[in-house]
Amino acid sequence: MILACQNIDKSFGDKVILDKVNFHIEEKEKAALVGVNGAGKSTLFKIIMGELKPDAGTIQLAKNATIGYLSQQPDYDINMTIYEAMEDAKKHVFELESQIRQTEQIMKGKTGDELDQLMNRYARITQEYENLDGYSAKSEITGVLKGLQFTQEDFQKDISLLSGGQRTRVALGRLLLSHPDIILLDEPTNHLDIASINWLEQFLSSYKGAVLIISHDRYFLNRVVTKVVDLEFGKVSVFQGNYTQYANKKAAQRKEQVKAYLNQQREIKHQEEVIEKLRQFNREKSIKRAESRVKALDKIERLDKPKEVNASMRLTLEPSILSGNDVLSVTELSKSFDGNTLFSDTSFEIKRGEKVALIGQNGTGKTTILKIINKQLHADSGRVLLGAKVKVGYYDQAQQLFTESNTIFEELSDAYPDLTNTRIRNVLAAFLFTGDDVFKTVSSLSGGERGRLSLARLMLSNANFLILDEPTNHLDVYSKEILEDALKEYTGTVFYVSHDRYFVNQTATRILELDKQQLTEYKGNYDYYMQKKAEALSTAQNNNAFDAQSTNNRQKPDITAPAAQTTSKQDWKNRKEEQAKQRKKENDLKKLEQQIEELEQLLHNIEEQMQNPDIASNALELTSLSTEHAKTSEQLSILYDKWEELA
Repeated sequence: MILACQNIDKSFGDKVILDKVNFHIEEKEKAALVGVNGAGKSTLFKIIMGELKPDAGTIQLAKNATIGYLSQQPDYDINMTIYEAMEDAKKHVFELESQIRQTEQIMKGKTGDELDQLMNRYARITQEYENLDGYSAKSEITGVLKGLQFTQEDFQKDISLLSGGQRTRVALGRLLLSHPDIILLDEPTNHLDIASINWLEQFLSSYKGAVLIISHDRYFLNRVVTKVVDLEFGKVSVFQGNYTQYANKKAAQRKEQVKAYLNQQREIKHQEEVIEKLRQFNREKSIKRAESRVKALDKIERLDKPKEVNASMRLTLEPSILSGNDVLSVTELSKSFDGNTLFSDTSFEIKRGEKVALIGQNGTGKTTILKIINKQLHADSGRVLLGAKVKVGYYDQAQQLFTESNTIFEELSDAYPDLTNTRIRNVLAAFLFTGDDVFKTVSSLSGGERGRLSLARLMLSNANFLILDEPTNHLDVYSKEILEDALKEYTGTVFYVSHDRYFVNQTATRILELDKQQLTEYKGNYDYYMQKKAEALSTAQNNNAFDAQSTNNRQKPDITAPAAQTTSKQDWKNRKEEQAKQRKKENDLKKLEQQIEELEQLLHNIEEQMQNPDIASNALELTSLSTEHAKTSEQLSILYDKWEELA
């Protein structure tokens, strides 16, 4: 075990963030910490790193173990070049190298005991240097920088001149080069393009230490982690497996919890009805039976109602009018900035109903293409033509379309002046802006809140052609899934840029890859794209195998259709039989209740006769009535048993 969190509690005011949090990470284990935005993931990381104190509980790190942390807001000296920052991360290694060279110089001309001491020191330093892979330190720096998509020309750039995303990549590179025993990564794929993410996946999968990751990138988690720590309502649950396995297990677990709760509630309600009915019979035995059931009911350990994650958007996308079949035509498009050509002679078309993803490395011009189509930028050459009745809805990654001084409410009311206040309130509530939240200024919103506001505007646009620039940035996993479902149900056309491979895989019907100033088309989702990329490097035999598999897949529906029909008929027959059994049971209950009422009335009549003074003095007749009373009571008891069994 490398790290253990034991009974960690943390609250901010009245809000409980962490409640008796317990989990551990083994050596070399790759784990994910998942949960909705605001669940407390980053708070827990800060507690582990000692930046926050828990209200209760302890953090245990293995003896002499080192820990490294990539936060969402890296903080380091910016008065260095990129390469100097990497060398600084390997400072101890380079200091050892310097000591080795110095010792070599000192040993020259030394003899006897002094030379022996220097030789021992030299052996010790050299061994430590080798243990730290000192001989490959410089090549490792180069490999990490190139893996994070820094070119050789970038190495000598001052960090102070870099963008926020580039600085985050520098911080990630420094962390990876320091080789701590356990790495904590908070959204490491933010600001990385697909090529960098692929490299990071391979690096972390083969990393000799342990890794704990906060990430909303499900594809990334699937390829790296073998354990998921789920943080929900302050509590943690641990699941073995990657993200998809966790999601399936959690869904099944939640389904079972809801089922168990509902079954128990039905049983409690049923027992209460039985108790009430027994009391209505109003006989000594029925009342005793009722009391016995009340005691049994009180002993039941009642299940808590499973909590709902109420931080889920309600998103419905629907075009107001149908566009023509030809939605977008781009012909010989070119664009350069400061002599740097992003793309040239680029042409493509999009038809109605397509969901097209534009992918490629950072800086290739993907967002630029979207902005040219949306008339926010001018192309150097080429033509962009929208089809008949095309109405565009645009999601801006930087949310520059907002008025920062507006409140959330004003942002929607200004964009859609015909909407009533009630309608605006309802829409904002669907995107989790309730109460006084609607009066927050746009400038004060977090990235996730801005993303939700952008989606609210997009939903109200009723556009039939959606242009989306990184729509999943800042959205938690649950919100991403809601957006995915909405886009899959959307009957209009979608053209988007995204580095979220899971999202692309779920929503794209076609992929355009922008690489080396040119577009390449792949007619499928992300898995298809990856397969075709692999095929480009493989043999014709692999191509044939893929074609054969495709043929098999096409044949499967015909093979399975009769079985599906048979199953459907059997299900119908089973339902009919169950309905018949239920009707018979209800009829039997009614008959029993009628018989019980008749016997109760008979007992009542016998008891009245036995209380008659004339009969009470007649021993023979009293004995006969007593025998009949006992016999009737026994029959009534049997009927009670049958009624309870049927009920």
